[in-house]
Amino acid sequence: MSSDHQDCSVHCAFSSDLLRGADQIAEFLYGSPGNRRKVYHLAETSRLPIFRLGSVLCARRSVLLDWVSAQEKRSGCA
Repeated sequence: MSSDHQDCSVHCAFSSDLLRGADQIAEFLYGSPGNRRKVYHLAETSRLPIFRLGSVLCARRSVLLDWVSAQEKRSGCA
């Protein structure tokens, strides 16, 4: 496999895993982009695994799924 092909595979995998903005994160977590204020609140008050690219709040789908699983285990739900 060529280096260019590997670079594209890594880039495409990251890009498809990336949620950009509180609307996309809210859609992923709550099923509605209208819950973006909840995302901002969680980002400020908890350990929601987010990061910023410039001023844009971002998260990775895979990391959020792991975080939710960990929260379930901590609360005894899983």
